[in-house]
Parts: sequence; C-alpha cells; structure tokens
Amino acid sequence: MPLIQITLVQGRDPEAVTECAREVARAVHKSLGAPLERIRVSVTEVPGTHWLVGDKSKAELDSAVADAGGAAKK
Repeated sequence: MPLIQITLVQGRDPEAVTECAREVARAVHKSLGAPLERIRVSVTEVPGTHWLVGDKSKAELDSAVADAGGAAKK
C-alpha cells in the first residue's frame, strides 16, 4: 500500500489541493501498478509563517514582495 505525503504552504484553493492529491494517486497507480483503492495520499498544509526559505518565512518574503510592489507604484 503506497503512502504519499504532500506538504504545501497554506493558501491554495481546496479544490485544487484535492485535485493534486487525486492526480498524484493516479500517477502512482499508473507508474507502480498499485491498485488505486490501496493508495493513500496525505496532504499537510503549513502556514506561511512556518515555511522558511533560508532564514526568511514565506510570509516575510510575501510581505517584502508586496512592499516592493507598493514602493514601485509610488
């Protein structure tokens, strides 16, 4: 029984996350030949404050981009 774990930053459309999980299950079914009903997919969504790129959180990076965009418009 394959178990696939997907970790994403929060903020995506719930339907898109579900569709992603379905497509991953189908890909594993196709590539490994595992019965679809035996494949498990777990999706964990992490807040942007807890997802870091280097020493900056995703929330900090998003804020910096937004600030830069606002400064460019002034």
